[in-house]
Amino acid sequence: MIYPFLHTPCAIVDLDIAERNIRAMAEGAARCGIRHRPHIKTHKSVYFAKKQLEAGAAGITCAKLAEAERMAAAGFDDIFVAYPLIGRDKLERFDALDGRIGISCAINSLAGARGLSDFARERGKRYRVFIEVDGRMGRGGLPPFEPTAEFAAEARKLPGIAIAGLMYFGGDVYGLRGEDEIRRRIILEADDLARTKELVERAGVPVEWVSAGSSFSSKSPELLSGIDEIRAGTYVFNDCSQLSIGRIGVGDCALRILSTVVAKPDACHAIIDAGSKTLTSDLVPFRRGHGWIVGHEGAIIDHLSEEHGFVSSDAPIELEIGDRIEIIPNHACVAVNLCDALRGVRGGRLEADIPVEARGLNY
Repeated sequence: MIYPFLHTPCAIVDLDIAERNIRAMAEGAARCGIRHRPHIKTHKSVYFAKKQLEAGAAGITCAKLAEAERMAAAGFDDIFVAYPLIGRDKLERFDALDGRIGISCAINSLAGARGLSDFARERGKRYRVFIEVDGRMGRGGLPPFEPTAEFAAEARKLPGIAIAGLMYFGGDVYGLRGEDEIRRRIILEADDLARTKELVERAGVPVEWVSAGSSFSSKSPELLSGIDEIRAGTYVFNDCSQLSIGRIGVGDCALRILSTVVAKPDACHAIIDAGSKTLTSDLVPFRRGHGWIVGHEGAIIDHLSEEHGFVSSDAPIELEIGDRIEIIPNHACVAVNLCDALRGVRGGRLEADIPVEARGLNY
């Protein structure tokens, strides 16, 4: 039986794999003269954020202000909040961190930038900000090139903010499959930012840092010409987004959901104790189902209820009631956010219970 000492379902992390992933990303960035500011929204834990700093990370990236507050309380003092802060409640919380730690945030609208600037002036401060350039996702950033340059010129007039640079997330790479297609998208990311930086500086706004990089593009740092900083997140665990297209192997996936077979209606179907409250409802392109069953790749978790996963196969499944399986989740970040703790294992033994301190801190 796999890990008989653990209750199921639960999230386990192979620490050897996770540490290898952390080292590989850090070494690749350093080799290309790029600093790494990892996104902690994947693991949401002090334990892994410290591992990333030990490997040479320049600081950390948080998705939301509440994550930053929790990490600051744990002693992290160089944090980028990769999100615009809208509303006085957010500004008050950001201000409470500013000065106590080195902190910056994103801006992507004049309304948001003015609100931040006005609040900073009330406090007699200038807040450090990065302009969000849309990574061709339509997710809130300024369109690259002239629109970003025009925005930067207006934002620079605001006395309460100091523009440090540009940020970008080319997340549409997750919908690509072929290696040539992925490489072209990574090169496009660098080109988008190089051309935008040139136009912004031509508009009179100095750009100190260009921050970009997904877990796809950050694994090819040699293609990120002109990028000063990457913000990879999922790489620490990996998941089906890259496994399903063959960019990584099962042995590169540190995060697994441990689950038990609780019923077997017939030879080609089984029911497991991991449902949507464990595996999430996220899907990935190019592969059916809700995760990759290690050692049973022909079996598909084809649908979920809250507490049940329904496994099917065209051929008889070599699973019986009581058997345990490991599932690589489709989306590591969302699966971790459902956990109070991750079980850190090494060599078949439980080494550490790792709290997910920032779980649910999505505000």
